[in-house]
Amino acid sequence: MAGKNKARVFVKLVSSEGTGEFYTTTVNHRNMESKKLKLKKYDKKLRRAVIFNEEKMK
Repeated sequence: MAGKNKARVFVKLVSSEGTGEFYTTTVNHRNMESKKLKLKKYDKKLRRAVIFNEEKMK
């Protein structure tokens, strides 16, 4: 039986432009111990791609 992977954690990707847009995803923190995830994704309010930074889920 496969158990839940405890290394994967839910994170919130928040727009760096301050529009309030966010995405959610999971990250394996065993591989990315000290690095924060930064992805270029589409911001619907600005209608262009911007950098999204990792934050913890509440």
